[in-house]
Amino acid sequence: MSNNTLLQLDLPGIPKVRSGKVREMFDLGDSLLMVASDRISAYDVVLPNGIPLKGEVLTMFSHFWFERVADLVPNHLLAKADEPLPQAVQSHAEQIGRRAMVVKKAQPLAIECVVRGYLAGSGWKEYQKQGTVCGISLPDGLDNSSKLPEPIFTPATKAEEGHDENISFEEAINIVGKDIAEQARELSIKIYNRGRDHAAEKGIIIADTKFEFGIFEGELILIDEVLTPDSSRFWPADLYAPGKSQPSFDKQFVRDYLETLDWDKNPPGPELPEDIVQKTSEKYIEAYTRVTGLDF
Repeated sequence: MSNNTLLQLDLPGIPKVRSGKVREMFDLGDSLLMVASDRISAYDVVLPNGIPLKGEVLTMFSHFWFERVADLVPNHLLAKADEPLPQAVQSHAEQIGRRAMVVKKAQPLAIECVVRGYLAGSGWKEYQKQGTVCGISLPDGLDNSSKLPEPIFTPATKAEEGHDENISFEEAINIVGKDIAEQARELSIKIYNRGRDHAAEKGIIIADTKFEFGIFEGELILIDEVLTPDSSRFWPADLYAPGKSQPSFDKQFVRDYLETLDWDKNPPGPELPEDIVQKTSEKYIEAYTRVTGLDF
């Protein structure tokens, strides 16, 4: 593990609530501390080696977007990116500073809110078989990476282990209720459209993305991460050509490498070679600087 890669994190004296595929959650009493590690998962399997600086990119990217969609939906942030960490974790500030978000204790929805503006990944596979994505009928004649007539909301189940599964909107209603499902769908498409339009001005296509929502004090709020290269497909607009997989700024680059291996997509995952690790790190940082216009 290189010196600037954080794969595991424990904060002595501060209880860890959970350890996800990428993020560690700590209980600060009246709030949570969410820290993005450099772990990378593909096909829902966490790979043995991480991507240097990835956690910082994800957190800084999320701060950027939370601010830019705050007029559309409230979010879980309790502190801005440049504000100091709570006293309880100040001694760890150097290690976790740009990776951490202090957030509200929301109750996450039991679905993932996916918006697709282009036909890719599991959506493309389903369309080839039956002309639909998550039960939504699409026009004939679309190709791999085709732009959809309009963005579609295609929810998925959340799997702690194993693979998330695409579900229909009716199934989402059964899980979270009609009002919440409809609100989540409307907000997801609004946030995606806002992000897509901004990124397009910077020469980036956001092909699809995944949002997480939670309930806090009876209100639906945006949580977790927003429009990052982990939760979205980022394509360079100048190289976009339908009919094939696109070059990308996201972890699709890692998935494409894994597709060349004889691996059944079950744990344990294979170790990534150093050149793939380095190039992936560069892609994450370039996505951030291009989309935000900020230095990393």
